[in-house]
Amino acid sequence: MGNFILVPIIIFGLVILASSFFIVKQQTAAIIERFGKFEVIRHSGLKMKIPLIDKVAGRLSLKIQQLDVIIETKTLDDVFVKLKVSVQYKVISEKVYDAFYKLDYPHEQITSYVFDVVRAEVPKMKLDDVFVKKDDIALAVKAELNDAMMDYGFDIIRTLVTDIDPDAQVKLAMNRINAADREKTAAQYEGDAQRILIVEKAKAEAESKRLQGQGIADQRREIARGLEESVDVLNRVGINSQEASALIVVTQHYDTLQAIGSETNSNLILLPNSPQAGSQMLNDMVASFTASNQIGEAMKNQKNKKKNDE
Repeated sequence: MGNFILVPIIIFGLVILASSFFIVKQQTAAIIERFGKFEVIRHSGLKMKIPLIDKVAGRLSLKIQQLDVIIETKTLDDVFVKLKVSVQYKVISEKVYDAFYKLDYPHEQITSYVFDVVRAEVPKMKLDDVFVKKDDIALAVKAELNDAMMDYGFDIIRTLVTDIDPDAQVKLAMNRINAADREKTAAQYEGDAQRILIVEKAKAEAESKRLQGQGIADQRREIARGLEESVDVLNRVGINSQEASALIVVTQHYDTLQAIGSETNSNLILLPNSPQAGSQMLNDMVASFTASNQIGEAMKNQKNKKKNDE
């Protein structure tokens, strides 16, 4: 009978003894209360409390935590935009008491301050400035939160504006504006390229014409030099200049006909092209040279007569 009574007492004692010990994890603080009143804060390790008198009222993580807050507000140019602000914070190990007893819902408190700051800063900016100055918004939120939450035992490590999402129609309009601007820039580059090509082509054609003209001039100069040498050779064998010139022209005429005849795909037609053309050309040239010489002699005689009269 005594053994039956002893066993429950032993079990009860073991339960009481086991409840006297508790474990606090790393980077965690446990708040101990005695009869509902704050007693002590225990940090990581195996800890002991008085059974049935002390209790673990709560635990706070001392790790860095992140709270994401999404705020919808309006910009200076009347564009509604959603901002995602990420707040990284932690409980100050020396102020665990304040963090546990002064705030019931720290997330809601932080969210309220974020809303207040963002809705005070963003309406002062145009939409483009919101994207450019998002770091300024984050710094303003951090400064406000630090001042407000430090007394409650929370340290604001960093605030980040991680997303800026304008209204869908505004984004579509911005994309159209950006696309039009890029198309305008592309058209300007293409116009500049076309203008450069035209200028360079004109320069090349001008240079080609210059060189072509120079080549033609050199060719004619050489032809004239060759004709001069041919006339000199014919003069040395007793043929005068008129006859030599006529002979050269007739020879070139028949050389041209021979060159045309050797080209099977030639479309050139030389008129006149009768067998009497060469003889007629020779007679015409001789008559022309004779008339020219007569006119020259007449003018020379007239000049000499005028000089004698004076």
